[in-house]
Amino acid sequence: MKRWAKILLLIFLILIIALGAAGVRMFGLRTFIGPRKRDLTNRTFQSTPARLERGKYIATSMGCFYCHSPHDWSKRDHPIPNGMEGSGQQLPYTDLPGRIIAPNITPDKDSGAGNWSDDALARAIREGIGHDDRTMFPIMPYPHYRTMSDEDLASVVVYLRSLPAVRNPLPQTEIIFPVKYFMRNAPKPITSPVPQPDLSDPVKRGAFLVNLVGCADCHTPVDNHHNPIAGMDFGGGQILAVPWGNAASANITPDPSGTPYYDEALFIKTMRTGVVGGVRELNSAMPWMVLRNMTDQDLGAIFAYLKTLKPVAHRVDNSLPPTLCPLDGTMHGGGDQNRKLGV
Repeated sequence: MKRWAKILLLIFLILIIALGAAGVRMFGLRTFIGPRKRDLTNRTFQSTPARLERGKYIATSMGCFYCHSPHDWSKRDHPIPNGMEGSGQQLPYTDLPGRIIAPNITPDKDSGAGNWSDDALARAIREGIGHDDRTMFPIMPYPHYRTMSDEDLASVVVYLRSLPAVRNPLPQTEIIFPVKYFMRNAPKPITSPVPQPDLSDPVKRGAFLVNLVGCADCHTPVDNHHNPIAGMDFGGGQILAVPWGNAASANITPDPSGTPYYDEALFIKTMRTGVVGGVRELNSAMPWMVLRNMTDQDLGAIFAYLKTLKPVAHRVDNSLPPTLCPLDGTMHGGGDQNRKLGV
């Protein structure tokens, strides 16, 4: 080979290596080599009355059935048709990167989880790897469920096993390119025991629950790449694309532009009814119809934690026409009433 050809080949190889390194740095190694995952084990979870009761509470109050069941979207509280709890659905949100199916998690052997092992369910719930080794799109909140204790996880699996089997064939999830590769970075194996969290006071209990149900996922505004905007945690304004029309999430910090008028009793009643002060209805994008299943103790703890949040000055008002907000760059009600610091 001539010398100039060798030099060109060397330059080409250096460019390939540089581009590969840049790609890994920008998109993550797992984008290219696949997700981290552990092998399934033969562990099983013994069914007990305590686990059945606890698993039912978690499944009904943390949103499992809300995603994994069909709904009558024409009604305000989005009821699940009788006998269809846990039978799966195609998620109806209009801004998803493809067709995302919340699978049938009843014990039906043909269309549901009847042939999945206990550990396959456990791995999917907390680690984001499906029974068939696929990467799960993180709208399934496994990054939050990682904090769920081993005992609570066992309770959920035991309860799901107790559900009536419902046949409900569904298509496969299909994520668009390149998101289907980027999301490979999300799963993380759990190989050590996860103990019960410290719930010794209401604020600690509330912090745990707020993370578990993913309040910040909707109530924190995001940039064009869907990354949370720094310094605006729980400050609202994220546009939620739902079948009945877009809505902006509320500012739930104690700032005067947020929810300083709530006391515990009003907060609990609002979560139970979906109505603020008996007058203003919450948009159904806010899953009050799930949170209403929580105990007063848990809802009170969530309220106690929210009162400790750093105040964020951000006016969001869905009753007003959408206008451009300089703080989050989106169009939402009251957007033009916000100002950047120093402006």
